Amino acid sequence: MMKEIATATEAFARDVAEGLGQSPKFLSSRYFYNQKGDALFQAIMALDEYYLTRAEFSVFEEHKERLRNHCSPQGEPFRLIEFGAGDGTKTKVLLRHLVTQGNAFTYQPIDISQNVLDLLEGALAEELPECKVSPVCAEYFEALAQIGAKDNTRKMVLFLGSNIGNFKEGDARSFFVRLHQHLNPGDRVMIGYDRKKNPARVLAAYNDSQGVTREFNLNLLDRINEELGGNFDREKFQHWPVYDPQSGECRSYLVAKEAHEVHLEVIGETYSFAAWEPIFMEMSRKFAPAQIEAMAVAAGYRVLEHLTDANGDFIDSVWERV
Repeated sequence: MMKEIATATEAFARDVAEGLGQSPKFLSSRYFYNQKGDALFQAIMALDEYYLTRAEFSVFEEHKERLRNHCSPQGEPFRLIEFGAGDGTKTKVLLRHLVTQGNAFTYQPIDISQNVLDLLEGALAEELPECKVSPVCAEYFEALAQIGAKDNTRKMVLFLGSNIGNFKEGDARSFFVRLHQHLNPGDRVMIGYDRKKNPARVLAAYNDSQGVTREFNLNLLDRINEELGGNFDREKFQHWPVYDPQSGECRSYLVAKEAHEVHLEVIGETYSFAAWEPIFMEMSRKFAPAQIEAMAVAAGYRVLEHLTDANGDFIDSVWERV
């Protein structure tokens, strides 16, 4: 029976208990992002093997005027809403262009990490003081409901970085349907998709030579130890990513190298691991353009344009809510 848990850690504890209590075991990738996890992900994005960030950054650089027109087709005021904003590196390209061109807009980054939002808001105050920023620390749809309740200002919602690739197919479909319910006809979204490509390049992006991605995954065990009173021994786990070019799924696991038990004090449970038993950590799906278009239409959107980098590695797909 789970012990009574303080409000601040309740959701974390319940999700960890659910995942470790299943067979096969899993942990939610959403909890990668504590302060150390945020810093590690910044390091991942700078790695040579991790092409995704550079490819999407070039999409913004090459197509910033087209993006500006998608945000505000008639030059009307709008809200630029970003799910999982991170450090805003790519978005700042568009923000600078919008400010320079004199567009009337409010940038509303949404994230469950207050640390990330504080850092982003501070950076924008220095780099783009003319930009009106109104961050929201909440779950995506909770924040979108708060924003939508204020007025009917046109919205452009960004979901970048191939984050949609972390969703199973059915979950992605549900995500887009739910997003549709929070938008008005004519509102737009832009979704980042990593394209299917050479399997060796894909796998290297999640198994870098410096071991940063390995550390990023193991940091979640450290977080469980620190916040939930766990006694995970990270040396007993091996980081193991695999890529299936047919499904486009790149999956990351932490595999127990020996049989052992882990106790979590806050939860009040002990979990047994068999030798070579995996914990599923994250999935990053890769897509073909036809899949993207089918997802949009099925959820009630009209595809306006696929914006790609020069090498064709990445797609930012712009949709309109019908």
